[in-house]
Order: sequence, then structure tokens, then C-alpha cells
Amino acid sequence: MLSEPRSGRLAAWGNALLTGLVAPDDAALAIVGEDAVHRVEGLPGESAPVGLTLALGRLRTLGATGLRVALPAPGHPLGLSGPPEFNARALEAEEAVVCHGTALGLVPEVYEAGPEGDVHVEVVWHCLPVREAPPADVPSLGEAERELAEALREATEVLTRLDVAASGPVAQAAIEAYRARAEAGRQVLAPGYPPRAVRVLELAQRVGALISLAYGSGHGGAVSASEMAARSAALRPVERTARRAQVAAYNSVVEERERGAR
Repeated sequence: MLSEPRSGRLAAWGNALLTGLVAPDDAALAIVGEDAVHRVEGLPGESAPVGLTLALGRLRTLGATGLRVALPAPGHPLGLSGPPEFNARALEAEEAVVCHGTALGLVPEVYEAGPEGDVHVEVVWHCLPVREAPPADVPSLGEAERELAEALREATEVLTRLDVAASGPVAQAAIEAYRARAEAGRQVLAPGYPPRAVRVLELAQRVGALISLAYGSGHGGAVSASEMAARSAALRPVERTARRAQVAAYNSVVEERERGAR
């Protein structure tokens, strides 16, 4: 969860492009990141997959004024509004982008090719119809920030009590080192996002790192079945809260624009 979802990059830089803050080629380069290439298939009016620059321009022509992120998990359709076919594809991918202003959504499919040590990644975004309705369970930035702080505090207390290695200072150092490597030279969000969105996203990524370390540390000191169950119970709500916060951060520019238009 620490790593930036591809849907987040697409929404953030797509929003910057749609508001005229970055050039089309710059947005496409930022979205692709370390992948080899991204294409979009299923766009209305296009019979074959097209590149990101053309796809984003076509979405704007079709009426898209903003892009939202969805990060669903089983039992939690976070950011989705239907129909069931789109929700199922998004749930399988664990992420999606939903257009604001036109009833279309994008779900990534990731392909890896090449020999070990020289693998390159290609992404195909499938463009599908969506239902124009409010996205499910997305908090405001203020709500997300408060929820994250509380969830992190509660989870840390439980993990420390259970002597889970990922709750101590060693884990904190690992989180900082991982974040420094992952974010070297990377802008956290695209131009146009408010500072609070950057702060919320960074905190959500920090929480995601704690969760990954806790799950990856084996059973730690939680040797009994009841203690292991308590640890899982502590991690589930904080993971859900961190995903909600990520979505709130990525979607903040669209939400603010909507509130200003009312």
C-alpha cells in the first residue's frame, strides 16, 4: 500500500492536465512512471488502443472535467458507483479511475514481459461505462486526516501490546528509508493539489507501510491464536482508513471544484 497506485498517478496528472496546469506529454510521462508504456482501449470512437496523450484529450472532448480514484477491496466498494460489471473489474484490479462529467471509467490491466532482471511492464486501461452517482464511502480531506491519526494511534497501541516488531522504532526507520527510496525525485501529487491533500496522502502511505511491515513480520510476539486474531482485527480497520484517505487525497481537487460550483 505504500507504493503509489497507478490509478492515483492517472487521476492526479490527468486532473492537472484537464485544468491546464501541465502539458499533455508531461502528464503522460508522469503517469507512465517506470512502466514501459500505457495504452487505453475501449474509448468511444476508437477501434484500437491509443496512447495516453490521445486518450486524455479524447476524454476531455467527451466531457470529462475531472478524474476520481477508486480503491475497492472485498466488501468495501470504495470510490465506486456501479454498474456491477465495472465494479467487478475494478475489484479484481483493486483500483480504477472514474471520470467526472462523462459516464466512463478506466480499469488497469498490467502485463509483465522480458527475462528475469530485465522485466518491463505494460499497462492497458480498459474504458468502460459507469453509473453517474456519488462515489461510495469517500471522506473529506479533514475527515480522512482525523480518521488516520486516530486509527494509527489505536493500531500502534495494540501492536505494541502484542509485541509485533513492526510497531517499534526499527519499523519507523524502515518506513523512512523505504519512503526516501520510493519518493526520491518524485512529486507526491501533481500541480493543483492543496497542501492538505499532500499531507493526507503522505500519512496514508506511512500507515500503509506500517501495515505491510506488520503483516510481513510473521507472527511477531503474538503467539496465541487469540493474539494473532487481535492483531488482524487491529490492522483491518486501519488499512481501510488508509485506503479511504488515499482516495480522499487524490479526489480532493474534483470534490473542491464540485463544492465551489454549488
